[in-house]
Amino acid sequence: MNQTPRYWAVIPAAGGGTRMGLNRPKQYLPLRGRTILEWSLASFLDHDHIDGVVLVLAKNDQEYSKLPIARHPKIVTTHGGVARADSVLAGLEAVAARTQGFEEVFVMVHDAARPCVEWADIERLREEADDEHGGLLALPVTDTLKKSKQGKVSSTVDREFIWRAQTPQIFRLDLLMSSLKECAERGLEVTDEASAMERAGYTPRLVRGRDSNIKVTYAEDLAVAEFWLARQEQQP
Repeated sequence: MNQTPRYWAVIPAAGGGTRMGLNRPKQYLPLRGRTILEWSLASFLDHDHIDGVVLVLAKNDQEYSKLPIARHPKIVTTHGGVARADSVLAGLEAVAARTQGFEEVFVMVHDAARPCVEWADIERLREEADDEHGGLLALPVTDTLKKSKQGKVSSTVDREFIWRAQTPQIFRLDLLMSSLKECAERGLEVTDEASAMERAGYTPRLVRGRDSNIKVTYAEDLAVAEFWLARQEQQP
């Protein structure tokens, strides 16, 4: 059994991006000369510690194969399911098939629609996350939070302990697989990988991220992502 830790990334990209109101999946929208998906993959492909990237596609995907990045030797593709958790689990199974014989395998799961993640943040997450409990990039909430009832404020939420979860999120492959499977068997909702780990009793570490690591969800987010990518290109 090889005891050298191995690192892989899983990028679920099987969603249709319906909230964008467009006729194509949002991960294939153009952004500064590339697609959103290509930007989201870039930092992982350039990272020396990451052995490979599993890209989870919809079964009817007809766009990925047309991209130049489709021929990248680090990328492995597989097909996803109906829900995000199903797609992530399919990606994890693809990683497991390629890492047999390794005692410790860690997986970073990243949103296909987060094109502005930086290499340095991926590395910091890898270094600071707990080996057993894992970790995720996140930001403390700075806005005042309100609970609503019938369209009116019912109370103000104490924001002191509230963080906004981002991706990537890193966990041990075996623990994340078992946590996701347990949630599926019990019919529990999984909004991100950390929530599955939490339901299994783990306490992932919060690693501070950046405001620039936005998730492109609505059409107006494209201009924000373009701004941050331009800023990154200007950095020495």
